[in-house]
Amino acid sequence: MYGLVNKAVEELVVSNFGEEKWELIKEKAGVDVDVFISNEAYPDDMTYKLVGAASEVLGLPAETILVVFGEHWVLQTASKSYGPMMKSSGTSFRDFLVNLPNFHTRVAMIYPNLEPPRFQCTDVTENSLHLHYHSHRPGLTAFVTGLIQGLGKLYETPCSSKTIARKDEGADHDVFEVTWG
Repeated sequence: MYGLVNKAVEELVVSNFGEEKWELIKEKAGVDVDVFISNEAYPDDMTYKLVGAASEVLGLPAETILVVFGEHWVLQTASKSYGPMMKSSGTSFRDFLVNLPNFHTRVAMIYPNLEPPRFQCTDVTENSLHLHYHSHRPGLTAFVTGLIQGLGKLYETPCSSKTIARKDEGADHDVFEVTWG
């Protein structure tokens, strides 16, 4: 994953729990990087270790951390790093989700070695859709739940999501039933 992801994890922890907790998390994860470079690639394992260590140090389930991180990613990291791109992806919660499959295509122009997930929307209605999440990275279902919640907050649209298929339970990919309005 790119350093931007690890920087965002750091920002989330430091802003909510302080620098001291972040240093403990890095130590427990075995990460000796002082400054993450946004456009530099880091091993995926490093990010997983940081989340695992955060779970231990903060006494929170990893799923909870990933949901909160997903919200933080949308409301802070993506809004700052991809502001114009976020705005051009839709003027409503529904439009953004429908355009999400194209979003990572544009992000890949910035990060040429990006291995992004793939999203697909089906069963689209006025107030719901099925969001299909395809990724080679395991264990990020809760992060996507947080992304959806963050987008709802960004677009001031009350929403909910329910995971109706999970890759870690044998499905080909994760599927979320997203409703709003």
